[in-house]
Amino acid sequence: MPRAQLTPLPRYPFDCAQTVRVTDLNYGGHLAHDRLLSLLHEARVAFLASRGWSEPDCGGVALILGDAVIVYQGEAFAGDLLKIQVGVAETGRAGFRLAYRVTRAGAPIALAETGLVGFDYAARRVAPLPEAVHDTLEGMRRD
Repeated sequence: MPRAQLTPLPRYPFDCAQTVRVTDLNYGGHLAHDRLLSLLHEARVAFLASRGWSEPDCGGVALILGDAVIVYQGEAFAGDLLKIQVGVAETGRAGFRLAYRVTRAGAPIALAETGLVGFDYAARRVAPLPEAVHDTLEGMRRD
């Protein structure tokens, strides 16, 4: 079976640290896939907050998760301190892709991407990103 392919970004302008908890482990004794997705969510929330945004209000529009891809490169265990780097992989009229690189003491654990879409919850439909948000993200992608 072919694996998903993700290419690391040349630069990740944001990073944060997360410690793997005992409750983050699966029956194999390592970081569970659903818990890694939760850690990526925490990193995404911190990234947005660093720009003065949030998922309910990203410059005037809410965000909704459109998709997620994780490619595992190693294991993580309880007590491990993970560095989660976040960068902008792509921008569009109504959404953007964030790329993540997860490492433990420099050793690769995973590459991931999430697609985020502007969303109008009142109308229950996709909404365009505010120009200022798009321009900021595009600037981060190009730097």
